[in-house]
Amino acid sequence: MSKKYPLYKTTKSDEYFERAAKVIPAGVYGHLGPAEGQFIPVNRWPRFSEKAKGSYFWDVDGNQYIDYMCAYGPNVLGYCDEDVDAAAIEQIKKGNCVTSPDKIMIECAELLVDTVATADWAFFAKNGNDATQGAILTARAHTRRKKLVFFNNFYHGVSPMVQKIDYPGVTPEDVANNIYARWDDIEGLKQIIAENENEIAAIIAQPYNHGNFIDNAFPVDGFWKEVRELCTKHGIVLIVDDVRCGFRLDLAGSDHFFGFEADIICFCKALANGYNMSAFCGKEFLRNAASSLSYTGSYWMSAVPFAACIACINKLKAINAPKLFDEMGRQLTDGFVAAGKEHGFDLRVTGAPALFYLRIANDDSLLLHQDWVAECVNRGMFITSHHNHFINASLTQEDINRSIEIAEDAFKAVKKLHPELG
Repeated sequence: MSKKYPLYKTTKSDEYFERAAKVIPAGVYGHLGPAEGQFIPVNRWPRFSEKAKGSYFWDVDGNQYIDYMCAYGPNVLGYCDEDVDAAAIEQIKKGNCVTSPDKIMIECAELLVDTVATADWAFFAKNGNDATQGAILTARAHTRRKKLVFFNNFYHGVSPMVQKIDYPGVTPEDVANNIYARWDDIEGLKQIIAENENEIAAIIAQPYNHGNFIDNAFPVDGFWKEVRELCTKHGIVLIVDDVRCGFRLDLAGSDHFFGFEADIICFCKALANGYNMSAFCGKEFLRNAASSLSYTGSYWMSAVPFAACIACINKLKAINAPKLFDEMGRQLTDGFVAAGKEHGFDLRVTGAPALFYLRIANDDSLLLHQDWVAECVNRGMFITSHHNHFINASLTQEDINRSIEIAEDAFKAVKKLHPELG
């Protein structure tokens, strides 16, 4: 055990989890819960936090973690960013959820239309799932077609229509109109379109393949250009799910980063630095279809998140966030790889540096990787086993240096646990 990075104890967190399990399904449900498969072994992770600031959060036991999950993406500027919080506080003094929406909604929409390359309008909601579902409904309303094309390893939310047939509560009817294509396989996509001529409403995809439990992959050269041409030729709406990547690769949208234009693009995580809102933005020819939807929510027009969004996007622009994230992500992951190599570990880094994915390739079972991740977490660096990670703007050089030291200390610990590595 390292003297500099002694292992954390999570006694109080375990106690809170026992209380939670009595009144909340699974104690902590969904992707933040121990049943999801990201936290292995579950006793090495905290279950509940106490506070957060900048790049760090503290659990209920008082342990401090430098956090590369960033609340699974919403922490883009740093927890409790003073500028964003000040804008939100100023707005809450004037009103939040009101019978008539605050005019700040217009200002927020104007900023998105001015910022996002493909956007002629913006439609607001609360979660990424709201955005992707709204985009799909818009595509179906415009085309009057049923079928949807997804690329393998997709994740576009939790609506039954975008889940898998073997998921609990999902029926065959829910996914009867879904077609699944292989990523980067243009010829296969052409065949799918030919076999379903005039029946496909939309192709929905992440800007690059950033699924869980797989090395993340950018598209091959020319992929998006051909997809765009196919959609235009066959009257298919092209939807980019930028919920995870949005504003981290390119402030004009990740489609702009890869050199094409989506018909609809969906945002959520980085919109407002943790204030709850999402949006899908689209081209002019889809405006009437979007306005025709019977689609709304009690809090979708609440004003405080709009104020936070305006402050967040303007700050991302001011600091040139994509460039900053790319530089910091490369420095951090290069340090991780070098630390692993020094101790005999082949750490693979894939995806964009701003949303890097990690995998120790010495062991195909992933157990070795899970051991290393758990050792990192238990020393104060919060990552997960099979998900991409996030850079936020509050990260400092000291944070990066500390993270590399923790990673190296964890590699040493895993090497002791696995003498068979030599």
